[in-house]
Amino acid sequence: MRLPQNLLCFSPLLFYMVFTGVIIGLATFLIIGLFHPIVIKAEYYTGTRLWWLFLLVGIGCIVAALFITHTLASAIVGVTGFSALWSILELFEQRQRVNKGWFPEGPGHQK
Repeated sequence: MRLPQNLLCFSPLLFYMVFTGVIIGLATFLIIGLFHPIVIKAEYYTGTRLWWLFLLVGIGCIVAALFITHTLASAIVGVTGFSALWSILELFEQRQRVNKGWFPEGPGHQK
């Protein structure tokens, strides 16, 4: 099977088109991996009181992604925004895991 001549030469645009999905996938994996310990630490030190901060970051990133014209940057900022919004749910679920004794209770749980 022969490839078309225009695909045989290396071009930055071709490289960008081929690897954009892979880069977005890797960035998504790393962002989710970053938010996991952030949620655990936030719940440990402050309980669920900072849920609004995740909301503001999430909405801010999603709005910013709407105005970013670069596809890769927009996708990464959008994934960060939706991961921050998902972290609100995880924050309250982390509270349940602490109540079950699966995680230690931190100073954020003092009444």
